[in-house]
Amino acid sequence: QSYCHRLQHDMYFLTSNSRLNEQVVDKIILQLNRVYPQILTNAEAEKFRNPKASLHTRLSDLIKHLQKKGERHCQEFYRALQINAEQLYNDLPSRKILKTTDSTEIDTDKEKYMLNDRGPVFFLACFSVAAGFALFWYCCNSDAKAIGRARRILGFSPIIIGRHVRNICMLYLEDISRN
Repeated sequence: QSYCHRLQHDMYFLTSNSRLNEQVVDKIILQLNRVYPQILTNAEAEKFRNPKASLHTRLSDLIKHLQKKGERHCQEFYRALQINAEQLYNDLPSRKILKTTDSTEIDTDKEKYMLNDRGPVFFLACFSVAAGFALFWYCCNSDAKAIGRARRILGFSPIIIGRHVRNICMLYLEDISRN
């Protein structure tokens, strides 16, 4: 969503039930007036800070004015709102929608470093299975020298692949050497 659409969506929330008080609105207007590039001119800032008009009217006029100005102006309004009223900024309806939609999307920065969430044990298990298949492929060779080498390797392998797996491999090698 663009910032202008988000601001349109959040307008009712911001202007209802006196969520923003006079001081916070004045701080937001002053920040928009002082930020580079200047979002509000001095005359516009004075107009929106006019204490004779109601806060609801001033805030509504400010939001409509920023929407007419464009995307950059609406973005700066959100930045000023975040700085001056962070709790209200986090409670905005558009922020809640963004949080729920973003949670289903893939975070590409995190995805670059994390291939899966199973951890190193899963990797070691898959690697062991692949190494086991490679070892069986090597052992299936009818050459007697290859079987003798495989037996030597398997003799030292209880640390790596476990006793039960080693015993099964040794039985398999004995069956191959008999045939």
